[in-house]
Amino acid sequence: MRFEIITIFPGFFAGIFEHGIVRRAQAEGLVGIGLHDLRTFTHDRHRTVDDRPFGGGEGMVLKPEPLAEALGALGIDAKTAEKQVLRFAQDDGSELKVGTRVILLSAQGRRFTQALARELAKVERVVLICGRYEGVDERINELYCDMELSIGDYVLSGGELAAAVVVDTVMRLVPGVLGNEASGEFESFGVADAEIGTDEAGVPRSQHGAGGLLDYPHYTRPAEFGGVRAPEVLMNGDHLQIRKWRREQQLRKTLKNRPDLLERAELSEEDRRMLDDLGSNDGEGD
Repeated sequence: MRFEIITIFPGFFAGIFEHGIVRRAQAEGLVGIGLHDLRTFTHDRHRTVDDRPFGGGEGMVLKPEPLAEALGALGIDAKTAEKQVLRFAQDDGSELKVGTRVILLSAQGRRFTQALARELAKVERVVLICGRYEGVDERINELYCDMELSIGDYVLSGGELAAAVVVDTVMRLVPGVLGNEASGEFESFGVADAEIGTDEAGVPRSQHGAGGLLDYPHYTRPAEFGGVRAPEVLMNGDHLQIRKWRREQQLRKTLKNRPDLLERAELSEEDRRMLDDLGSNDGEGD
């Protein structure tokens, strides 16, 4: 998979992409990242990339010409089929997606989610346009972009931080990037149990698919720290009890921190009973 990032600050990414999983994925040839300085595609001595907005108002707007030229250098023309995601059926009946997605990072965009990250991880190439100042000339969005994307309900100084978030989130879902493939499934916003196919024969599953909820709490050695002992259920070897405890903790944490996720989650009857118990014991300890 390849990411192309169009930005006026290519140096911004120097440290971010030189550490951890991102660095290893690039070194192993699983992921490629191209940084493209927007000022390279200007033709005046001041390398101008912005101008005042029509209609007045504060701030400056990124001009369309340099962005169009940068996209053209990546083989992307306005509204061409090349940038559309093509779909092909594989032997097992699933879909293999290839092609390019052009994404404008913007506070006005669709909210970035783990579900969307999973979709983007199936695409060959993702082109990320980093907005700056008051934004990008809307004609670039209309003529070239497949979607506008926002990483949250707040405003950043530019799209570079958002681009780094998108790359990291999507890249770790590319097969082979994570040392343990299950790490991308058993976590917050992960898939449901029914969609997980990483069980090893004869090994009981002690994890629990998130199914769009938050992850359960994690503990490691030492068993006691700061006067607080790790839950005994995690150390007794009873995988059925561990699984039940983890699901309850997922529901508890989601109810406390992100109750909105419960509205669209697929919940079993047992889940709903747990939620009822948690609601009736609100404010009490474990």
